[in-house]
Amino acid sequence: MNKFFRYFEYAYLFFAAFFLFEAVRIWSTERNRAYLFLFFVAIAIFMFFFKRRFRRKYEDRNK
Repeated sequence: MNKFFRYFEYAYLFFAAFFLFEAVRIWSTERNRAYLFLFFVAIAIFMFFFKRRFRRKYEDRNK
């Protein structure tokens, strides 16, 4: 189960990359929507580091 959580962390980075791609793609046509995608990028990166820290804390506690 622990490996599942480790891979799930990287899914957040995948989504951040996808949202960044979409933001760059629509930047010149729909600026407000691009800002929304950039917000999602920030949230996804935050969740990656938050989940990583939480998982490591959980692993250290169970040693």
